[in-house]
Amino acid sequence: MANCLHLAFGYVDICQIALNNMFVMVTAPINLKKLSEMLGLSQTTVSRALNGFPEVSEKTRKRVQEAANALNYRPSPSAASLATGKTRSIGHVIPVSEHRMINPHFSDFLAGASEIYAAAGYDMLLRMANAGEEEDIYRDFASRRRVDGVVVHGPKTIEPRIDLLKSIDLPFVVHGRSGADANSYSWLDVNNREAFRKGTELLIKQGHANIALINGLESMNFAKRRRAGFEAALEANKIAVDQRHICSADMTETYGHDATLAQLKLSSPPTAIMYASILPAMGGIRALNELGLQPGKDIAIITYDDELSFLQSPDGTDTPPFFTAISSSIQAAGKRVAEMLLQQIDNPMQNPINELWEAEIVHGKTTSSAGK
Repeated sequence: MANCLHLAFGYVDICQIALNNMFVMVTAPINLKKLSEMLGLSQTTVSRALNGFPEVSEKTRKRVQEAANALNYRPSPSAASLATGKTRSIGHVIPVSEHRMINPHFSDFLAGASEIYAAAGYDMLLRMANAGEEEDIYRDFASRRRVDGVVVHGPKTIEPRIDLLKSIDLPFVVHGRSGADANSYSWLDVNNREAFRKGTELLIKQGHANIALINGLESMNFAKRRRAGFEAALEANKIAVDQRHICSADMTETYGHDATLAQLKLSSPPTAIMYASILPAMGGIRALNELGLQPGKDIAIITYDDELSFLQSPDGTDTPPFFTAISSSIQAAGKRVAEMLLQQIDNPMQNPINELWEAEIVHGKTTSSAGK
C-alpha cells in the first residue's frame, strides 16, 4: 500500500511503501535500478519476475509484482530485454530498386502484421535499403541484436537473402517462397500458379482463345508462377502461347493503362486479359474507356485481388464486385506471417512452417458469362 504526497514544487511524488516490513521513502519516477535496490534483488531477477520467467520463485515474483504495482512501475523495453534476451522488435527491410515495395499491397500487409505485433508487445523497425545494402542491414540486425526476427518481402526467383539469414541465425519468415529447398525455412504463399491456371481456364470456357497476360515483374517468384499457370492452361487446351500477349513490369496503374492500350492496338488484339493486380487492372479500365470499349461486353477481364483495404466499402457493407477476380487478402497474410514469426522466435527449435493458401475466384461484371 502506498501513501503519496504531491508537492507543488517540481511535481514530485513522495511515496511511503511497505517493503520487507520496512517503510522506505521513494522519490518518483521509479526505475528498474531503484526498484531492485529497494527489494534487495538484482535487476535481472526483478526483470525476470515481472516477465513471468519460471526461474524465479512464486514468492519472489509476488513480492516484486506487489512493489511494482504500488509504485506504478512498468518495465521498459530495455528492462524486458535484460530479462528475456529479446529486443521485442521485428525488422522489415524495404528494398529500393526496380520494384516499388512501398505500395498499397505492402501497406496492407504491414497493417495486418502490426496488429499481431502490438498484441504481443512487439515494435516494428523499418529500414530502407538501396541496391547492394540489404545484406549489410541484415548482418547489422544480427550482430547488434537490433531485432528478434525479420520478414522477407518480395522473394525473387533466385533469392540470396534466404541463405544469408540462415547463416547469421536470424529468425525469419518469407512472404512468398523461392528456391528448390522450400521446406528448409518458414514461408506463407498463395498458390499463384494454380490461381492463374484456374482464371485462364475460366476465360477459355467462356470462349476466349486470344488471351493476354499483364503480369508483374517476372524476376519475382510470384509473377513467374502466375505466368506458369497462365501458360499451363493455354497448353492444356491446345492454344499456342503468343509472347506478344505477355507483358511484365512493376504493377502500377499507369503500367496497366499503357500495356492495355498496346495490346488492343495489335493487329490481332486479345479478347480477354488476365491482370496480376487490381492496380494495373484499374489502369486497363481507363484504357478501355478511352477506346470506347466496355469491360465484360467488348473484352473480358480477370484480375488478381489482394482485397486492398482502401478499395473496400468504408462502412463494411458488402457490395456487388465489379471485377471478376482471383482473391486472397494480403492483410490476412500479414497477420499470419507475423504469427508464424513470433512462434519461431518463441520456439527456435521448432520445424519450419510452410503454408500455401488457395485463392478464391469471385465473379463480377468484367467477364461476359460471370456467374453462369
